[in-house]
Amino acid sequence: MAIDRNKIIEQMSKVSAEANPDGLISAFNVLINSFPAEFWNMFTHKMVDAVSEDIVDAVEELFVNAAHECGYHTGYGIITSKEWDAIVKPMVENTEDILHGAYAVFTAWGWGKAEIVELTPGEKMIVRAEDYYESDIKDSYPGNKSKRMMAYMIRGVSGAFMDLAYGGDYDPTGEAGMYTFECKQTKGIETGDPYGEFVVSKRDDS
Repeated sequence: MAIDRNKIIEQMSKVSAEANPDGLISAFNVLINSFPAEFWNMFTHKMVDAVSEDIVDAVEELFVNAAHECGYHTGYGIITSKEWDAIVKPMVENTEDILHGAYAVFTAWGWGKAEIVELTPGEKMIVRAEDYYESDIKDSYPGNKSKRMMAYMIRGVSGAFMDLAYGGDYDPTGEAGMYTFECKQTKGIETGDPYGEFVVSKRDDS
């Protein structure tokens, strides 16, 4: 692997991003928001706890789906941006390097200290994440511990990154190429584990 993760994190952390009056940042050819992480954690916490047990899984899948769609388009914006071309692209030798580089950018932007620990090209990926913002949701629960793993953003984005790598050409409509992979969370800081773990694999119907 030719990727220098620490160098990417250091240089991408210096990229300036200013929000417009609506709180949106135009970066990497996409719009992202600059709302505090606490806002999203409060939102997901209240939504999950407000519904009955028989539909909570469906609510969680909606969160994952939103992150998957966002990760697909934002991820494409990242790997086709001038910032990527200047900092990461010179290190890239293959598709796997692109994935490793994407998680370095993910870390640099403060979404979570996430890194690939296992990768079978086109088949499976395991990501380990430490100190990710969604883990702070534990503070909303008694004993600072959630009964559910709630890192919906990392789940969705991880599936989307694999789509971009191995799901075919990018489709701006999202009708093809997206949802060829899915991600399951197997460990979570929010539930008391020392780190979050995310396993990405092909969908059964892909």
